Amino acid sequence: MPVIRDTESRRFQTPNGIMTSLATPTQGGTSKLAVWKVDAVPGVTGPFHVLDDESVWTCLGGAATFTVGDEVVDVAPGDTLLLPGGVERQMVVSADGYQAVVAAPAGILVHTPVPVVQEGCDLAPKGDEKIVPFWAR
Repeated sequence: MPVIRDTESRRFQTPNGIMTSLATPTQGGTSKLAVWKVDAVPGVTGPFHVLDDESVWTCLGGAATFTVGDEVVDVAPGDTLLLPGGVERQMVVSADGYQAVVAAPAGILVHTPVPVVQEGCDLAPKGDEKIVPFWAR
């Protein structure tokens, strides 16, 4: 039975926080699922972006406000947010930060409907490019 130790997890620093791969196809043991942890910077507003498939976000700590399409929802520890695919979303993180575990189909694609430029971030999609996030590979 595969076990991915904490010391073997991959961590990716973005302007909005740290994304940690917990279980992905390239880590072994899963072929259809990607699971990662989000440690968002307190007070940050993430870019509008779209994932092409559904994802499940379970809040472990802190809080955030998500805008998903025309809906706005606040999440706190213990809440699980079920995000549909193909819908524009944005996260605004509380002053306490936000930590979550996310599960999504392996190979999920992300793009930004409005091109964003984030200083110091080479991980975001460029222009109309669609990519598999590094932490979900």
